[in-house]
Amino acid sequence: MSKNIIQPEQSYTFADYFKLNFAPQDILAYFEVNLQKKNLEFTRSERHLDRLTDLKQRIEECLPRLTLTSEAARREFLIAPVLIDVLHYTEATLSVEYPVIVSNQLRGSLDYFLQTQQTVLVIEAKNEDLERGFVQLAVEFIALDRWLDSDLEQAILKGAVSTGTIWQFGTYNRKTRLVTQDLNMYRVPADVEDLLRILVNLLD
Repeated sequence: MSKNIIQPEQSYTFADYFKLNFAPQDILAYFEVNLQKKNLEFTRSERHLDRLTDLKQRIEECLPRLTLTSEAARREFLIAPVLIDVLHYTEATLSVEYPVIVSNQLRGSLDYFLQTQQTVLVIEAKNEDLERGFVQLAVEFIALDRWLDSDLEQAILKGAVSTGTIWQFGTYNRKTRLVTQDLNMYRVPADVEDLLRILVNLLD
């Protein structure tokens, strides 16, 4: 079935996979990648988060006054502030709309690409649809695996999809070709400390 989902002669951007109405496992099967859903246990950074209180207060203050119907609003007022603080704690570099071209079926821009010795992908879920957003994240994992040096120490790629107020993590085991979708959700601002500590640890 998966062979009929992706047409080899057509060009697909990462965003196009968000729009496909097929089961996520069938889309990934085209790339010979499997999908599982389970609870992922992430280590939390224990470092002092000196901006945490300020971040929570700013988000709590703006949310009641913020109209979240636009993608720009979610990205600029909810996702970006979290990532800016991650940069502060980790000294990571952040590329926004980072272009990647691996093949006609694996091309497009990565919303947020964070790098230290490790890499973390973050994408904004269009239309606040986490499930389809995760499919896009998974396809970007596959592209990033081919884009990066195959000898990288990072055997498992990590990332998250976010609506701004809800975040969901995922991983990609480059050797076993297995994408894992975390069953846990992290809400902003309620779980922002947990979220920050996970993101900081992933890049440390």
